[in-house]
Amino acid sequence: MPELARKSAMPRRRLLGVGGAALGVGILAMTRPSDHGAGGHDAYFSAVSAALRQAGIAQPTLVIDRARLAANIATVKSAIGPSGHAVRVVAKSLPSPKLLQMVMEGVGTGRAMVFNGDTLGQVGAARPDADLLLGKPLPAVLVAAFVQRHAADDHPAAHPQFLVDSAYRLSQMIDIARAHDARIRTNFEIDVGLHRGGFASDTDLAAALDLAATEPRIEVAGLMGYDPHVVKVPFQDRALAAVHRRYASARAVLHEKRQADPRNLTLNTAGSPTYRLHLDDPNANELAIGSGFVKPCDFDIPTLSAHVPAAFIATPVIKAAGQTRIPGLESVASLLNLWDPNSARSFFIYGGHWLAKPVSPPGLEYNALFGRSSNQEMLTGSSRVALRQDDFVFLRPDQSEAVFLQFGDIAVYEDGVIAERWPTFPISA
Repeated sequence: MPELARKSAMPRRRLLGVGGAALGVGILAMTRPSDHGAGGHDAYFSAVSAALRQAGIAQPTLVIDRARLAANIATVKSAIGPSGHAVRVVAKSLPSPKLLQMVMEGVGTGRAMVFNGDTLGQVGAARPDADLLLGKPLPAVLVAAFVQRHAADDHPAAHPQFLVDSAYRLSQMIDIARAHDARIRTNFEIDVGLHRGGFASDTDLAAALDLAATEPRIEVAGLMGYDPHVVKVPFQDRALAAVHRRYASARAVLHEKRQADPRNLTLNTAGSPTYRLHLDDPNANELAIGSGFVKPCDFDIPTLSAHVPAAFIATPVIKAAGQTRIPGLESVASLLNLWDPNSARSFFIYGGHWLAKPVSPPGLEYNALFGRSSNQEMLTGSSRVALRQDDFVFLRPDQSEAVFLQFGDIAVYEDGVIAERWPTFPISA
Protein backbone atom coordinates (compact mmCIF):
# COMPACT_ATOMS: atom_id res chain seq x y z
CA MET A 1 0.00 0.00 0.00
CA PRO A 2 2.77 2.53 0.79
CA GLU A 3 4.39 1.66 -2.56
CA LEU A 4 1.10 2.37 -4.34
CA ALA A 5 0.85 5.73 -2.54
CA ARG A 6 4.33 6.63 -3.66
CA LYS A 7 3.51 5.74 -7.26
CA SER A 8 0.33 7.77 -7.21
CA ALA A 9 2.18 10.76 -5.73
CA MET A 10 4.72 10.90 -8.54
CA PRO A 11 2.34 12.18 -11.24
CA ARG A 12 1.02 14.80 -8.83
CA ARG A 13 4.56 16.04 -8.17
CA ARG A 14 5.26 16.14 -11.89
CA LEU A 15 1.99 17.97 -12.42
CA LEU A 16 2.89 20.49 -9.73
CA GLY A 17 6.32 20.94 -11.26
CA VAL A 18 4.89 21.50 -14.72
CA GLY A 19 2.30 23.88 -13.29
CA GLY A 20 4.93 25.82 -11.38
CA ALA A 21 7.08 26.10 -14.47
CA ALA A 22 4.12 27.30 -16.49
CA LEU A 23 3.29 29.86 -13.83
CA GLY A 24 6.90 31.06 -13.82
CA VAL A 25 6.90 31.40 -17.60
CA GLY A 26 3.62 33.30 -17.37
CA ILE A 27 4.98 35.69 -14.78
CA LEU A 28 8.12 36.24 -16.84
CA ALA A 29 6.02 36.90 -19.92
CA MET A 30 3.96 39.47 -18.04
CA THR A 31 7.03 41.24 -16.67
CA ARG A 32 9.04 41.15 -19.90
CA PRO A 33 9.59 44.73 -21.11
CA SER A 34 7.65 45.77 -24.18
CA ASP A 35 9.34 47.35 -27.17
CA HIS A 36 9.44 51.12 -26.60
CA GLY A 37 11.04 52.01 -29.91
CA ALA A 38 9.04 54.06 -32.37
CA GLY A 39 11.31 54.93 -35.27
CA GLY A 40 13.21 58.19 -35.46
CA HIS A 41 12.62 61.78 -34.49
CA ASP A 42 9.20 63.30 -34.98
CA ALA A 43 8.79 66.44 -37.10
CA TYR A 44 9.70 68.76 -34.22
CA PHE A 45 12.98 67.13 -33.24
CA SER A 46 13.87 66.55 -36.89
CA ALA A 47 13.57 70.31 -37.43
CA VAL A 48 15.72 71.08 -34.37
CA SER A 49 18.31 68.55 -35.58
CA ALA A 50 18.45 70.25 -38.97
CA ALA A 51 18.85 73.66 -37.33
CA LEU A 52 21.74 72.41 -35.20
CA ARG A 53 23.51 70.97 -38.24
CA GLN A 54 22.98 74.17 -40.18
CA ALA A 55 24.54 76.10 -37.30
CA GLY A 56 27.57 73.80 -37.31
CA ILE A 57 26.88 72.49 -33.81
CA ALA A 58 28.21 69.00 -33.13
CA GLN A 59 28.75 68.85 -29.38
CA PRO A 60 26.48 68.62 -26.33
CA THR A 61 24.35 71.76 -26.35
CA LEU A 62 21.51 73.16 -24.29
CA VAL A 63 18.71 74.24 -26.62
CA ILE A 64 15.91 76.60 -25.65
CA ASP A 65 12.86 76.92 -27.89
CA ARG A 66 12.02 80.62 -27.88
CA ALA A 67 8.41 80.09 -28.99
CA ARG A 68 7.78 77.57 -26.22
CA LEU A 69 9.46 79.86 -23.70
CA ALA A 70 7.21 82.70 -24.85
CA ALA A 71 4.16 80.43 -24.47
CA ASN A 72 5.10 79.68 -20.86
CA ILE A 73 5.63 83.36 -20.15
CA ALA A 74 2.17 84.08 -21.56
CA THR A 75 0.68 81.29 -19.44
CA VAL A 76 2.14 82.76 -16.25
CA LYS A 77 1.12 86.28 -17.16
CA SER A 78 -2.43 85.20 -17.95
CA ALA A 79 -2.76 83.23 -14.72
CA ILE A 80 -1.29 85.80 -12.36
CA GLY A 81 -2.54 89.01 -13.96
CA PRO A 82 -6.06 88.97 -12.47
CA SER A 83 -4.73 88.08 -9.00
CA GLY A 84 -2.83 91.32 -8.55
CA HIS A 85 0.28 89.49 -7.36
CA ALA A 86 3.68 90.50 -8.66
CA VAL A 87 6.08 87.94 -10.13
CA ARG A 88 9.59 87.47 -8.80
CA VAL A 89 11.68 85.58 -11.36
CA VAL A 90 14.06 82.99 -9.92
CA ALA A 91 17.49 83.50 -11.48
CA LYS A 92 19.03 80.15 -10.48
CA SER A 93 16.45 78.36 -12.63
CA LEU A 94 17.12 80.64 -15.61
CA PRO A 95 20.91 81.02 -15.33
CA SER A 96 21.58 83.18 -18.37
CA PRO A 97 21.46 86.99 -18.45
CA LYS A 98 19.50 87.12 -21.71
CA LEU A 99 17.16 84.31 -20.68
CA LEU A 100 16.47 86.05 -17.39
CA GLN A 101 15.94 89.35 -19.16
CA MET A 102 13.47 87.86 -21.64
CA VAL A 103 11.40 86.32 -18.86
CA MET A 104 11.43 89.42 -16.66
CA GLU A 105 10.42 91.64 -19.55
CA GLY A 106 7.84 89.12 -20.71
CA VAL A 107 5.98 89.02 -17.40
CA GLY A 108 6.56 92.71 -16.78
CA THR A 109 8.55 92.61 -13.56
CA GLY A 110 11.70 94.17 -12.18
CA ARG A 111 11.89 91.64 -9.35
CA ALA A 112 14.39 88.78 -9.33
CA MET A 113 15.52 86.21 -6.78
CA VAL A 114 19.22 85.36 -6.72
CA PHE A 115 21.08 82.71 -4.73
CA ASN A 116 24.78 83.52 -4.61
CA GLY A 117 27.21 86.39 -4.64
CA ASP A 118 28.32 85.96 -8.24
CA THR A 119 24.79 86.07 -9.65
CA LEU A 120 23.88 88.91 -7.31
CA GLY A 121 26.70 90.97 -8.80
CA GLN A 122 25.95 90.02 -12.40
CA VAL A 123 22.23 90.61 -12.26
CA GLY A 124 22.77 93.87 -10.41
CA ALA A 125 25.21 95.08 -13.07
CA ALA A 126 22.87 94.11 -15.91
CA ARG A 127 19.73 95.40 -14.17
CA PRO A 128 20.71 98.18 -11.73
CA ASP A 129 17.02 99.05 -11.44
CA ALA A 130 16.09 95.53 -10.31
CA ASP A 131 14.62 94.68 -6.93
CA LEU A 132 16.71 91.72 -5.81
CA LEU A 133 15.85 89.22 -3.08
CA LEU A 134 18.27 86.55 -1.89
CA GLY A 135 16.69 83.11 -2.02
CA LYS A 136 18.99 81.68 0.65
CA PRO A 137 21.13 83.16 3.42
CA LEU A 138 24.58 84.22 2.28
CA PRO A 139 27.63 83.68 4.52
CA ALA A 140 28.49 86.86 6.38
CA VAL A 141 31.83 87.19 4.55
CA LEU A 142 30.01 87.49 1.21
CA VAL A 143 27.43 89.91 2.58
CA ALA A 144 30.16 92.12 4.04
CA ALA A 145 32.12 92.12 0.77
CA PHE A 146 29.03 93.11 -1.22
CA VAL A 147 28.04 95.85 1.25
CA GLN A 148 31.57 97.25 1.22
CA ARG A 149 31.67 97.38 -2.60
CA HIS A 150 28.27 99.03 -2.95
CA ALA A 151 27.98 101.17 0.18
CA ALA A 152 28.08 104.38 -1.85
CA ASP A 153 25.81 103.18 -4.69
CA ASP A 154 22.24 104.42 -4.74
CA HIS A 155 20.64 102.25 -7.44
CA PRO A 156 18.10 99.62 -6.24
CA ALA A 157 20.18 96.53 -7.08
CA ALA A 158 22.94 97.80 -4.80
CA HIS A 159 20.60 97.27 -1.87
CA PRO A 160 19.19 93.73 -2.20
CA GLN A 161 17.08 92.05 0.43
CA PHE A 162 19.41 89.68 2.25
CA LEU A 163 17.61 86.65 3.62
CA VAL A 164 17.60 86.21 7.40
CA ASP A 165 16.59 82.78 8.70
CA SER A 166 17.70 83.00 12.33
CA ALA A 167 18.65 85.37 15.10
CA TYR A 168 22.28 84.39 14.46
CA ARG A 169 22.12 85.57 10.84
CA LEU A 170 20.42 88.75 11.93
CA SER A 171 23.13 89.50 14.48
CA GLN A 172 25.70 89.12 11.69
CA MET A 173 23.79 91.61 9.56
CA ILE A 174 23.73 94.07 12.44
CA ASP A 175 27.49 93.75 12.89
CA ILE A 176 28.09 94.30 9.17
CA ALA A 177 25.79 97.33 9.05
CA ARG A 178 27.61 98.91 11.99
CA ALA A 179 31.08 98.07 10.68
CA HIS A 180 30.41 99.71 7.32
CA ASP A 181 27.90 102.31 8.50
CA ALA A 182 25.59 100.98 5.80
CA ARG A 183 21.88 100.41 5.50
CA ILE A 184 21.06 96.72 4.97
CA ARG A 185 17.72 95.49 3.77
CA THR A 186 16.63 92.15 5.19
CA ASN A 187 13.85 89.70 4.43
CA PHE A 188 12.81 87.20 7.08
CA GLU A 189 12.42 83.57 6.01
CA ILE A 190 9.55 81.77 7.72
CA ASP A 191 9.08 78.00 7.86
CA VAL A 192 5.68 77.34 6.28
CA GLY A 193 6.05 73.56 6.34
CA LEU A 194 9.13 72.74 4.26
CA HIS A 195 11.25 72.57 7.45
CA ARG A 196 14.41 73.72 5.71
CA GLY A 197 15.12 76.49 8.15
CA GLY A 198 13.54 79.85 8.76
CA PHE A 199 11.55 81.13 11.73
CA ALA A 200 9.27 78.30 12.79
CA SER A 201 7.27 80.11 15.45
CA ASP A 202 5.76 83.52 16.01
CA THR A 203 7.73 83.80 19.23
CA ASP A 204 11.08 83.40 17.44
CA LEU A 205 10.01 85.78 14.68
CA ALA A 206 8.87 88.41 17.17
CA ALA A 207 12.15 88.18 19.08
CA ALA A 208 14.13 88.62 15.85
CA LEU A 209 12.05 91.64 14.85
CA ASP A 210 12.71 93.14 18.28
CA LEU A 211 16.43 92.56 17.76
CA ALA A 212 16.28 94.21 14.32
CA ALA A 213 14.63 97.24 15.89
CA THR A 214 17.76 97.84 18.00
CA GLU A 215 19.73 98.82 14.89
CA PRO A 216 18.29 101.61 12.71
CA ARG A 217 20.55 100.63 9.81
CA ILE A 218 18.65 97.33 9.47
CA GLU A 219 15.53 97.58 7.33
CA VAL A 220 13.00 94.74 7.53
CA ALA A 221 11.67 94.56 3.98
CA GLY A 222 9.29 91.62 4.33
CA LEU A 223 8.83 87.87 4.58
CA MET A 224 9.52 84.83 2.44
CA GLY A 225 7.79 81.45 2.76
CA TYR A 226 8.71 78.72 0.26
CA ASP A 227 6.32 75.77 -0.05
CA PRO A 228 7.24 73.25 -2.82
CA HIS A 229 6.39 70.40 -0.45
CA VAL A 230 2.68 71.10 -0.85
CA VAL A 231 2.44 69.29 -4.20
CA LYS A 232 4.43 66.28 -2.94
CA VAL A 233 2.75 65.36 0.34
CA PRO A 234 -0.50 63.51 1.03
CA PHE A 235 -3.52 65.69 1.78
CA GLN A 236 -2.32 68.63 -0.29
CA ASP A 237 -5.32 70.80 0.58
CA ARG A 238 -4.50 70.42 4.27
CA ALA A 239 -0.83 71.27 3.64
CA LEU A 240 -1.75 74.37 1.64
CA ALA A 241 -4.14 75.52 4.35
CA ALA A 242 -1.33 75.13 6.89
CA VAL A 243 0.95 77.27 4.69
CA HIS A 244 -1.69 80.00 4.54
CA ARG A 245 -2.22 79.92 8.30
CA ARG A 246 1.49 80.11 9.06
CA TYR A 247 2.01 82.97 6.62
CA ALA A 248 -0.99 84.92 7.95
CA SER A 249 0.26 84.49 11.49
CA ALA A 250 3.78 85.65 10.63
CA ARG A 251 2.42 88.60 8.71
CA ALA A 252 0.36 89.62 11.75
CA VAL A 253 3.50 89.51 13.92
CA LEU A 254 5.36 91.65 11.38
CA HIS A 255 2.55 94.19 11.32
CA GLU A 256 2.40 94.32 15.11
CA LYS A 257 6.13 94.91 15.42
CA ARG A 258 6.78 97.22 12.46
CA GLN A 259 3.44 98.81 11.56
CA ALA A 260 4.54 98.95 7.91
CA ASP A 261 2.20 99.42 4.98
CA PRO A 262 1.87 95.95 3.36
CA ARG A 263 2.07 97.58 -0.06
CA ASN A 264 5.64 98.59 0.75
CA LEU A 265 6.66 95.11 1.91
CA THR A 266 7.93 92.11 0.00
CA LEU A 267 5.61 89.28 1.02
CA ASN A 268 7.02 86.47 -1.08
CA THR A 269 5.71 82.94 -1.38
CA ALA A 270 5.25 79.99 -3.76
CA GLY A 271 7.56 78.62 -6.42
CA SER A 272 6.95 77.12 -9.83
CA PRO A 273 5.16 74.00 -8.48
CA THR A 274 2.74 75.99 -6.32
CA TYR A 275 2.27 79.42 -7.84
CA ARG A 276 -1.18 78.56 -9.18
CA LEU A 277 -2.27 77.57 -5.68
CA HIS A 278 -1.66 81.12 -4.42
CA LEU A 279 -3.59 83.14 -6.98
CA ASP A 280 -6.22 84.00 -4.36
CA ASP A 281 -3.78 84.10 -1.44
CA PRO A 282 -4.47 87.28 0.59
CA ASN A 283 -1.32 86.96 2.68
CA ALA A 284 1.40 87.32 0.03
CA ASN A 285 1.81 90.00 -2.61
CA GLU A 286 4.33 88.31 -4.90
CA LEU A 287 4.96 84.81 -6.27
CA ALA A 288 8.35 83.30 -7.10
CA ILE A 289 8.59 81.40 -10.40
CA GLY A 290 11.62 80.08 -12.28
CA SER A 291 11.69 76.54 -13.63
CA GLY A 292 8.09 76.73 -14.81
CA PHE A 293 9.22 78.95 -17.67
CA VAL A 294 11.33 76.14 -19.18
CA LYS A 295 9.63 73.12 -17.53
CA PRO A 296 12.29 70.46 -16.90
CA CYS A 297 11.19 66.86 -16.20
CA ASP A 298 10.91 67.32 -12.44
CA PHE A 299 8.13 69.82 -13.12
CA ASP A 300 5.85 67.44 -14.99
CA ILE A 301 3.19 67.91 -12.34
CA PRO A 302 -0.54 68.71 -12.48
CA THR A 303 -0.13 72.32 -11.35
CA LEU A 304 2.09 72.99 -14.38
CA SER A 305 0.04 71.05 -16.94
CA ALA A 306 -0.53 74.26 -18.94
CA HIS A 307 3.24 74.73 -19.37
CA VAL A 308 5.29 73.12 -22.15
CA PRO A 309 8.89 71.81 -22.13
CA ALA A 310 11.07 74.54 -23.60
CA ALA A 311 14.60 73.24 -22.94
CA PHE A 312 16.44 70.20 -24.29
CA ILE A 313 19.94 68.79 -24.37
CA ALA A 314 21.08 67.87 -27.87
CA THR A 315 24.12 65.65 -28.30
CA PRO A 316 25.47 63.60 -31.23
CA VAL A 317 25.74 59.83 -31.42
CA ILE A 318 29.46 59.02 -31.46
CA LYS A 319 29.08 55.28 -31.98
CA ALA A 320 26.07 53.29 -33.15
CA ALA A 321 26.71 49.65 -32.28
CA GLY A 322 24.75 46.53 -33.13
CA GLN A 323 23.85 44.10 -30.41
CA THR A 324 24.31 45.45 -26.87
CA ARG A 325 27.22 43.64 -25.22
CA ILE A 326 28.06 44.11 -21.55
CA PRO A 327 31.67 43.48 -20.45
CA GLY A 328 31.88 40.10 -18.73
CA LEU A 329 28.40 39.11 -19.93
CA GLU A 330 29.12 38.68 -23.64
CA SER A 331 28.06 35.03 -23.58
CA VAL A 332 24.53 35.93 -22.51
CA ALA A 333 24.11 39.00 -24.73
CA SER A 334 21.60 37.25 -26.96
CA LEU A 335 19.54 36.12 -23.96
CA LEU A 336 19.54 39.63 -22.50
CA ASN A 337 18.46 41.12 -25.80
CA LEU A 338 15.80 38.47 -26.21
CA TRP A 339 14.45 39.22 -22.75
CA ASP A 340 14.48 43.01 -23.21
CA PRO A 341 13.93 44.16 -26.80
CA ASN A 342 14.97 47.66 -25.74
CA SER A 343 18.55 46.50 -25.32
CA ALA A 344 18.85 45.17 -28.85
CA ARG A 345 21.06 48.10 -29.96
CA SER A 346 23.48 50.34 -28.13
CA PHE A 347 24.44 53.94 -28.87
CA PHE A 348 27.27 55.91 -27.33
CA ILE A 349 26.68 59.64 -27.17
CA TYR A 350 29.00 62.63 -26.88
CA GLY A 351 29.20 63.31 -23.13
CA GLY A 352 26.55 62.18 -20.69
CA HIS A 353 25.70 61.50 -17.06
CA TRP A 354 23.55 64.62 -16.93
CA LEU A 355 20.48 65.02 -14.76
CA ALA A 356 18.31 64.38 -17.78
CA LYS A 357 16.10 61.82 -19.48
CA PRO A 358 16.28 60.75 -23.15
CA VAL A 359 13.16 61.80 -25.08
CA SER A 360 13.96 61.48 -28.77
CA PRO A 361 14.11 59.23 -30.66
CA PRO A 362 11.50 57.45 -28.51
CA GLY A 363 12.57 54.29 -26.70
CA LEU A 364 16.12 55.19 -25.66
CA GLU A 365 17.11 54.14 -22.15
CA TYR A 366 20.10 54.19 -19.85
CA ASN A 367 21.67 50.79 -19.31
CA ALA A 368 21.87 49.82 -15.64
CA LEU A 369 24.30 46.94 -16.31
CA PHE A 370 26.77 49.04 -18.26
CA GLY A 371 26.48 52.05 -15.94
CA ARG A 372 26.67 55.79 -16.46
CA SER A 373 29.46 57.76 -18.12
CA SER A 374 30.25 61.48 -18.42
CA ASN A 375 32.43 60.81 -21.45
CA GLN A 376 30.50 58.44 -23.73
CA GLU A 377 27.18 57.56 -22.17
CA MET A 378 25.57 54.33 -23.37
CA LEU A 379 21.93 54.46 -24.39
CA THR A 380 20.13 51.35 -25.55
CA GLY A 381 17.10 50.91 -27.76
CA SER A 382 15.19 48.33 -29.73
CA SER A 383 15.79 47.49 -33.37
CA ARG A 384 12.96 49.91 -34.17
CA VAL A 385 15.00 52.94 -33.04
CA ALA A 386 16.13 54.73 -36.20
CA LEU A 387 19.40 56.29 -35.14
CA ARG A 388 22.76 56.43 -36.84
CA GLN A 389 26.21 57.77 -36.09
CA ASP A 390 26.28 61.60 -35.97
CA ASP A 391 22.51 61.82 -35.53
CA PHE A 392 21.38 63.90 -32.56
CA VAL A 393 19.83 62.49 -29.41
CA PHE A 394 17.61 64.78 -27.36
CA LEU A 395 17.20 64.68 -23.61
CA ARG A 396 15.09 66.74 -21.23
CA PRO A 397 16.87 68.11 -18.16
CA ASP A 398 15.44 67.00 -14.82
CA GLN A 399 16.09 70.52 -13.54
CA SER A 400 17.47 73.73 -14.91
CA GLU A 401 19.44 75.40 -12.15
CA ALA A 402 22.57 73.22 -12.33
CA VAL A 403 22.19 71.47 -15.67
CA PHE A 404 21.98 74.62 -17.81
CA LEU A 405 25.48 75.64 -16.73
CA GLN A 406 27.20 72.54 -18.15
CA PHE A 407 27.10 73.29 -21.88
CA GLY A 408 28.46 76.76 -22.53
CA ASP A 409 26.33 79.14 -24.56
CA ILE A 410 22.66 78.21 -24.93
CA ALA A 411 21.42 77.63 -28.49
CA VAL A 412 18.15 79.49 -29.04
CA TYR A 413 15.89 77.71 -31.52
CA GLU A 414 13.36 79.83 -33.38
CA ASP A 415 11.55 79.48 -36.72
CA GLY A 416 13.61 76.50 -37.84
CA VAL A 417 17.06 77.95 -37.12
CA ILE A 418 19.44 78.56 -34.24
CA ALA A 419 18.74 82.27 -34.01
CA GLU A 420 21.04 83.24 -31.13
CA ARG A 421 23.57 81.96 -28.63
CA TRP A 422 23.03 83.10 -25.03
CA PRO A 423 25.94 83.03 -22.56
CA THR A 424 25.19 81.59 -19.11
CA PHE A 425 26.10 82.86 -15.68
CA PRO A 426 29.40 81.64 -14.21
CA ILE A 427 29.23 78.18 -12.64
CA SER A 428 28.17 78.61 -9.06
CA ALA A 429 26.08 76.94 -6.38
